Amino acid sequence: MSAAAIGEPLTRVDGRAKVTGAAKYAAEFEVPHAAHAVMVTSTVASGRITRMDTTAAERSPGVVTIMTPANAPRLPNNGRAAVNPPAGRVLQLLQDAEVHYNNQPIAVVVAETLNQALLAAALIDVRYQSTPPKLDFQAGFPAAHVGKNKIPSMLSEGDVAQGFAAAEVTVEQIYTTPKQNHNPMEPHGTIASWDGELLTLHDATQYIFGVKQTVAKTLGIPEDNVRVLCPYTGGGFGSKGSTWSHVVLAAMAAKVAKRPVKLVLERPQMFGPVGGRPETYQHIVLGAKRDGTLTAIRHDCYSHVSTVEDFVEPSSSQTRMLYAAPVITTSQKLVSLNVGTPTFQRAPGEATGTFALEIAMDELAVALNMDPVALRLKNYAEADPTSHKPFSSKHLRECYEQGAGRFGWSKRNPAPRSHREGNLLIGYGMATATYPANRSESQAAVRFEPNGRVTVLSGTQDLGTGTYTIMAQVAAAKLGLPITLVDAKLGDTRQPQGPVSGGSQTAASVTPAVQAAAEQAVLKLVTLEISNPGSPFYGALPEELDFKEGKLLRRSAPASGIPFTEIVGRNGGAAVEAKASAKPSQDVEEYSQHSWGAVFAEVAVDESLGMPHVRRLTAVYDVGTLLNEKTGKSQLIGGLVWAQSLALEEETHIDPTTGRPVNNNLAEYHMPVNLDIGALDVSALGTPDKNFEPLGGRGIGEIGITGASAAIANAIYHATGKRFRDAPITPDKLLA
Repeated sequence: MSAAAIGEPLTRVDGRAKVTGAAKYAAEFEVPHAAHAVMVTSTVASGRITRMDTTAAERSPGVVTIMTPANAPRLPNNGRAAVNPPAGRVLQLLQDAEVHYNNQPIAVVVAETLNQALLAAALIDVRYQSTPPKLDFQAGFPAAHVGKNKIPSMLSEGDVAQGFAAAEVTVEQIYTTPKQNHNPMEPHGTIASWDGELLTLHDATQYIFGVKQTVAKTLGIPEDNVRVLCPYTGGGFGSKGSTWSHVVLAAMAAKVAKRPVKLVLERPQMFGPVGGRPETYQHIVLGAKRDGTLTAIRHDCYSHVSTVEDFVEPSSSQTRMLYAAPVITTSQKLVSLNVGTPTFQRAPGEATGTFALEIAMDELAVALNMDPVALRLKNYAEADPTSHKPFSSKHLRECYEQGAGRFGWSKRNPAPRSHREGNLLIGYGMATATYPANRSESQAAVRFEPNGRVTVLSGTQDLGTGTYTIMAQVAAAKLGLPITLVDAKLGDTRQPQGPVSGGSQTAASVTPAVQAAAEQAVLKLVTLEISNPGSPFYGALPEELDFKEGKLLRRSAPASGIPFTEIVGRNGGAAVEAKASAKPSQDVEEYSQHSWGAVFAEVAVDESLGMPHVRRLTAVYDVGTLLNEKTGKSQLIGGLVWAQSLALEEETHIDPTTGRPVNNNLAEYHMPVNLDIGALDVSALGTPDKNFEPLGGRGIGEIGITGASAAIANAIYHATGKRFRDAPITPDKLLA
């Protein structure tokens, strides 16, 4: 068996466990004597609970306890002790009778079985004193406010008036994206169990240490009293990056019931209590010379928030760095509504922002009678146009060139409605993809086991992205071992601390720590051997020794190697383990750090039925080193599928009177299925970004969804001659 190498398209090491059902997700663990909990949620959007009659529910078979605002345990600071987004949010923990949105948690029923809990929950009679809810997004614009976020509420570069005065061609339009909700295959779920004052949580999360810290502070107990376990997450996409109400409610219910409690959200409860993508209204103005040179860019964004907490969808963020222009001005404003607090949803800001900006760029290309690729190359930013920092690495030109070549862009007739196949109008569109490169401090451990295997550990999460595999792959490559001899372990707060698996940062954060831990583990083997009189390397200098293919050896005599199991044996049979941490260097602040891509789309529109079909997408990305070609491309493909969903299908409909999400199920919340997806041609340049991290890789979890929705919208314009600026682009709009 050959040693693993960085970048090889290795099959997931956890694949067999998943397809055989051996992989356990949070709610699947068998905890002895666990009861089942069901959240009761509000049916009004604004008001106060005046009466909650639980008499019938309490008499229902199997009921253990019912927790309401009248009897719920009182928490420090009214349950807000840990409010520190993104991990700690403003939660609804039955500390008062106020209702802020429809579907808000207002009670928890605990029973012996799930069906008994569901029956009892349905028997609770709730009366409200309702107040008129705020539900009209655009009507709230006059009262819009700015929130606290790393994205400035308003920022201008250059003389705005002068920039637009210099323009010979101007494009000014409004672009909108709807409210969307997370619908991962695995809904949110938590099992809480107490052992005295020690709390164990099996939680579906993207941030086990965030859950540990937030729950401990919310309950007013020491952090060391909380252990969080999450070996597998069945899709997170941002929603599971925060600790939501149900997690703390499960812990509270278990304390009251004096036994473990399992609380899993029903699919309709995924709409509101655990966030979602906010609605956006984006005003974009582009000014340019007739040769395509941008003179000014303006991008003003509105997005909605809840009445209890702010969250900014930073849709203007890519506008500040994607194209060279002497004038760039952006703003972000928030509109408070009686809905659940929005949150991160895959590529928050960039997904919705590139939809708007990249359609606007296409409109400018049409106004200039200029090729859309040529327009982007004309305004190619060699350095960040607002921070003025050099990019850590940028090969977007190559993405345009390779993508256009692979797609056959040169064969496109630029005139709308110029390509037809019978009743089908064929269109071609393109757009730019981009997402920030993020990295945080992370810790890891590598352990040489007595049985000849190596264990690598880090308290991170695997959301289906392949974290188990790249952890094992990096350790195996560093140690010169086959990946089959390396076991990766994660998802436990007793392991070395890892960051949130959000912002496409897990690979770039955890793998440098794994590499450092492997180096330290080898150094520990060396230290043991050169100080052990029974070792053939006793008295040698550390620099005289090397570690290859599982053996410690003299550099001057490679055949002298001895297996690490022999060293472990001389260590009393105890495993040899080393821990290490890795964090971004100070030098990284000298750069603007981003990933890049170019996406090309072919769309067929049935002229009679208005049905659009994306026949093929070609995408080329500059994302640094792909640590695993197979899992990496899978992530990019998943992003493209979601971009198609954003462009053509996905939208949460809110009843304008009650504030209730009316399509809160998988039957009516439309997302693509396999038959909706055409050919996907995805590739990555593979150029390392060593200015960003030692292995040269940047995160790829989110860039795939950026830009692609605009490429599809631009292709629909090319096919039909009609411009659509409001997502999703559904058949009724195409037929109008």
